[in-house]
Amino acid sequence: MTILRLRGREFRPGEFAIMAVVNRTPDSFFDRGRTYGFEAALEAVDGAVGAGADIVDIGGVKAGPGDEVDPAEEIRRVADLVAAVRERHPRLIISVDTWRAEVGEVVAAAGADLLNDTWGGVDPDLAAVAAAHGIGLVCAHAGRVAPRTRPHRIAYADVTADVIAYTTELAERAVAAGVPRESILIDPAHDFGKNTYHSLEVSRRLGEMVATGWPVLVAVSNKDFVGETLGGLPVEERHAGTMATLAVSAWQGARVFRVHDAASARAALAVITRLRGHGLAQERTTVA
Repeated sequence: MTILRLRGREFRPGEFAIMAVVNRTPDSFFDRGRTYGFEAALEAVDGAVGAGADIVDIGGVKAGPGDEVDPAEEIRRVADLVAAVRERHPRLIISVDTWRAEVGEVVAAAGADLLNDTWGGVDPDLAAVAAAHGIGLVCAHAGRVAPRTRPHRIAYADVTADVIAYTTELAERAVAAGVPRESILIDPAHDFGKNTYHSLEVSRRLGEMVATGWPVLVAVSNKDFVGETLGGLPVEERHAGTMATLAVSAWQGARVFRVHDAASARAALAVITRLRGHGLAQERTTVA
């Protein structure tokens, strides 16, 4: 199993890292724009760090359908925040949720350590940006659909096999482009290009992704498949389902967990840590 290295920190197999979500969007499905303002977003980062987040994932575009956000507007929303967070939290691992190479270039220069490409390589130049700056990349499976779309009646012969084949191909392509192998994660991207059945199937078989040796990131926090599985619960009532899915994912070997509630995630993962006899990620610098 690969040791994950980001910003001089190491996350070894059996250790968990928490990635807190901070969205500078006016229409986020979860916080409804609560952290759209610059100061509100900065305070949310401070809160996440205080709650034990190892990574903060900053986003400037809502994942689902909505108002058009062009690259210039996305950069306006995230670049200054990345720079401010880097100055305020020098040791924090900063991730930016973007599929655009031109955005990745600006945020990498501003201090980002990881580009979280949740739309699965739609811009092939994004890996080159990560390589040029020596930073990490998340390789996700979004069903080969266009960003911010909800595909109708999407189908797979074997969704888990498709997820594994696609994400590992992206990861190897990123290595070939020059991205450090130890700074690449793969992500099944629950609900992206998938229905609830698909997301549940990937969750049950997450251990197969883990067995590839690539560090696995899961982003299941308050997602639609959780709500639908629990009888159609709204976003604000999906917390228990989120924690259960995190626990199942952690038990199977997932390494990084993208969440809206860092404190609860850290508590839940601490239980899994004790049960498995492993440890939550501790501050560790890479040996030169």
